[in-house]
Formats: sequence, structure tokens, C-alpha cells
Amino acid sequence: MVSKPEQFSELHRKNMEAAMKLAQMSIENSQRIVALQVDVAKTLFQDSVDSAKALAGAKDPQQAVALRTQFTQETAQKMVEAARAIAEIGNTSRTEFSQLLTEQLASGSKDMMEAFQTFFGSLPGQNAQIMETMQQAMANANKAFEQITQASAAASATFGGAAAKKKK
Repeated sequence: MVSKPEQFSELHRKNMEAAMKLAQMSIENSQRIVALQVDVAKTLFQDSVDSAKALAGAKDPQQAVALRTQFTQETAQKMVEAARAIAEIGNTSRTEFSQLLTEQLASGSKDMMEAFQTFFGSLPGQNAQIMETMQQAMANANKAFEQITQASAAASATFGGAAAKKKK
């Protein structure tokens, strides 16, 4: 039988590992977003320089208006593409977070059930119904979380699909 301090230490270790994974995911996703923003800023700056040069060489007002319209459309398209890329990073982050949370809940509920079994097993006059009730409650909580995760994933996929259709 595992002693209570060892169980607590193991649970704490697992929670710390999960927190470290979450922090690492957050850092990596932040780095992706920053890199994307830097690339977009560089591209837009270069486009602005090119636009200014082209406008300086315009021969008449109609050509200047046409160039401005073209550059405005190109800039808007690049901004939409950047927003879509950031949304994809966000969706990926949500999926990774949901997976981590699901793993943590599954592991935590198993650890909790083992701790309850140990606790109730050591009590005099054990009541099997209490354990069955606890196990059913944990199973129901896990099912509910899985359904929420699936609904969230479906909503993200629907939103992503709608955004992709708007692009076309």
C-alpha cells in the first residue's frame, strides 16, 4: 500500500509536469504568433516602400488611384491571411490544451479513485455502494468533459471551414 505522502508527491509531480507542458505550449504558440507578426510587418513595410515608388512614378491621377486601389486590396488580403493564420494557431492551441486537460483529468480521476479506494478500504464497515457511487460520478464527469471537448472541436472545425469558404 502506498503511503499518503507518496501519493501526494506523485500527484503533485504529475500536476507540475502538466503545468510545465501547458507553459511550454503557451510559449511555443506565442513565438509562432510573434514570428508571424514580424513577417507580416516586414512584408507590409516593403510593400509600402514599393507602393510609394510606384505612386511616385504614376503618370496621371487615374494611374495613381488604380495603384492605390491595387495596393490597398493586396494589403487587406495579407491582413486577412495573417488573421487566418493566427486563428489556426489558436485552434491548434485549443486542441492541444483540450488533449492535455483530458489526459490530466483521466489520470487525475484514476489517481483520485485509487486514493478513495485506499481510504475507504481502510475504514471499518466498508460500504461497497459508496465506491460504486464515486466511480459512477467520476465516469459521468469524464463523459461530460469528453462531450464538451467534442462539441468545442466541432465548433472550431465549423468556424474554420466557414472562414476557408469566405476566402474562396
